[in-house]
Amino acid sequence: CFFCGCLNQVFTRLLSTSLVGSEDPAYGTARDSLAMKHNNVIPNVHFHKDWQNRVKTWFKQPQKKQSRRRVRAEKAAAIFPRPVAGLLRPIVRGQTIRYNSKQRLGRGFTLEELKEAGVTPQKAQTIGIAVDHRRKNRSEETLRANVQRLNEYTSRLVVFPRNKRSPKAGDATKEQMASAVQQTGQAVMPIKASGSKAHSRAITEADKKSAFQTLRLAWSSARLDGLKKKKIKEKEEK
Repeated sequence: CFFCGCLNQVFTRLLSTSLVGSEDPAYGTARDSLAMKHNNVIPNVHFHKDWQNRVKTWFKQPQKKQSRRRVRAEKAAAIFPRPVAGLLRPIVRGQTIRYNSKQRLGRGFTLEELKEAGVTPQKAQTIGIAVDHRRKNRSEETLRANVQRLNEYTSRLVVFPRNKRSPKAGDATKEQMASAVQQTGQAVMPIKASGSKAHSRAITEADKKSAFQTLRLAWSSARLDGLKKKKIKEKEEK
């Protein structure tokens, strides 16, 4: 091993110095050869890992790609005409101030949103709408957006009758069933990216004001509001 080799070199060096002479400048003294140089780590290297037996290869990657595609096609055919992505999800905001500027798909629609859209929770679960009885509506904007999302979904929905011989009210006709297309996207009604962008405009006088000074003045006014009122009251009493 490496450590044994280092010891052999040290003993060889000591032997040579004892034979040639401890004061020979070509070999140095025995004291110099035994001196430790720096606070180094003792070598402890292992070369018996057999790493070549643990190498993992991915030669079957093209074949797995085809098998995954075949499984997706079989799943889509098995659940036809339902969407491959599953249930309809609401649009919600991310948690905390760090992520609340981004929109994402939530767990399910609230009971209030379903009530505004005229859909009962029991019926929603039969027509592919996710329900979450725990979530609460904290803003009117989100409520209206999800109600509009439900209305759009129900207007485009094609409900196949369970019994083709005796269809119920609201079930699809034969023509609608023949022209129905299964949705194969990653999400039912995915979130559309907002196309609003900031455009160049002329700088006004209001834009030239310092936001720091405005906030500082408002903070100072709120902080000294009680003291100012106290002084005014004392002057009136005098």
